[in-house]
Amino acid sequence: MATVAVRSTARHVLPRVAPTLWATSSSCRGFASATSAPAQSKKPLRMLIMGSPGSGKGTQTERMMKHFEMEAISSGDLLRKHIKAGTEIGTVAAKIIAEGGLVPDGVMVNLMTEELQKLKDKTLLLDGFPRTLPQAEALDVALASNKMPLDLVINLDVPPEVILQRIEDRWVHIPSGRVYNLSYNPPKVAGKDDVTGEPLSKRPDDNVETFKKRLDNYFSMTKPLISYYENQGKLRSFHGETSDIIAPQIKEELAKWYAKQ
Repeated sequence: MATVAVRSTARHVLPRVAPTLWATSSSCRGFASATSAPAQSKKPLRMLIMGSPGSGKGTQTERMMKHFEMEAISSGDLLRKHIKAGTEIGTVAAKIIAEGGLVPDGVMVNLMTEELQKLKDKTLLLDGFPRTLPQAEALDVALASNKMPLDLVINLDVPPEVILQRIEDRWVHIPSGRVYNLSYNPPKVAGKDDVTGEPLSKRPDDNVETFKKRLDNYFSMTKPLISYYENQGKLRSFHGETSDIIAPQIKEELAKWYAKQ
């Protein structure tokens, strides 16, 4: 993926909110570091984590996996893998994302179904999929056919202005997927990955103008999805401006589910 460095004047308008990442110190909030093995559920638990682009789904997924045994499937990671490899799906997805759009349902359903078939009898967490009602319905069919019904939907509710500031300050090391943020998780050397020393990049869609379009698309497309899972009694929404505010809420909810499984 080509390196793109875009700076926006929106930086001077948006309120700066600096969310903090999970840390190993016992004094940190949220999911503190675990000194024992992740908790196991008595039977497989099927979960989905939802949230707009930039809401912190990846961060919360990492924290959950530290404390609860599960397998995670990230639609974003899968797409980036295909984009990097230059596959047919990756080429189509790269063009759509660069223009601020969302990848079509058919492409995502095929991509995720292929991954789901690799998981049997395991607790799993889907990240970033489904994003539309047709995708959710297709997912339910796929899970039901494999006797893996969805149990819980975790919805991250983060204010849009906070998300836009995060995106403005986000840089990534494309080969490893390591993410840095100039506000709260900067690289040790400006513009360089901490581990390899290689240059950091801006994802093509990591600019405020494009992200505003993505947020508008996301909220429009997922409104029916929220209602869909709410009507099924599976939706749990967690509100906050930082990952450390939301994390303990999720941990408390998951502890209940793992205890009763």
